[in-house]
Amino acid sequence: MTTDILVQGSQMTLVLLLSPLLTGFVRKVKARLLRRQGPPVLQPYRDLIRLVRKDVVLAENASWLFRAAPYLIFAATWVAAALVPTFATGLLFSWTADLIAIAALLGSARFFLALAGMDVGTSFGGIGSSREMMISSLAEPAMLLIVFTLALTAGSTQLSTITTFVTSPAVGLRVSLGLALIALIIVAVAENARVPVDNPATHLELTMVHEAMVLEYSGRHLAMIEIAASLKLLLYVSLISCIFIPWGVAAAGAGPAAYAMGALTYVAKLAVCGALLALFETSIAKMRVFRVPDFLGAALMLGLLATLLLFVSRSL
Repeated sequence: MTTDILVQGSQMTLVLLLSPLLTGFVRKVKARLLRRQGPPVLQPYRDLIRLVRKDVVLAENASWLFRAAPYLIFAATWVAAALVPTFATGLLFSWTADLIAIAALLGSARFFLALAGMDVGTSFGGIGSSREMMISSLAEPAMLLIVFTLALTAGSTQLSTITTFVTSPAVGLRVSLGLALIALIIVAVAENARVPVDNPATHLELTMVHEAMVLEYSGRHLAMIEIAASLKLLLYVSLISCIFIPWGVAAAGAGPAAYAMGALTYVAKLAVCGALLALFETSIAKMRVFRVPDFLGAALMLGLLATLLLFVSRSL
């Protein structure tokens, strides 16, 4: 029991510590691809420490929700990221690592972020919140269709079960899983406000989505928002690695050597996915806001097609 608690605690600590590193790595690779030096890879850690040390500046009309939202967003995102099997399956809390539960936690965090953006009553916050809700209204149905495809394929929505099934010879070559992977990548790009949906490095009012909602935050509140955004990016990368690239993940009850090898493999997967994300963002331009529904509509149609193909293949 003590070992299980230690391993589960190690996973929760690992995702928390690696999330700013992933953000810094993506920024560094993007800068190198653009032939710039870019900030150090460890710069996100320095930014978070600096924000925590600063005083919080609150608007006069800010309610209790505005002050509590950063902590609620951080807690929901951290729990969701910690539930995803990173280096091992069958951990102590693996029975709660359900795709529907993770989607619900992310939806709750998004809900509080949108409310906090509108709470102060600024025009930027209202614009960002409305755009966030528009994006989520298309991203969440696509995510649910992806969940249905994986659940019908593996017979469960539990991530440990899905990972075990994908690594087994029974999975074979399935077109539906390939379509679900592309749909999940599109949803991940949109949910994390990355190019082409949004540019996390800009503060132009005509293009902001995530940044518009957090403009009024400062100090430790902004630090909570920033670490939650990094955790969300790591969560989706972990989901893709856990479901579609599950090789190297230690089995339940494995020894310390297997856990260490699984952790090294997980870090390597994060590096590869982060480099691919940076390459994608530097090779494509940001799209206009009114074209985002077309982008997410493609994910919705891919998820629906994956589900239909699964039903058709089973009826043959």
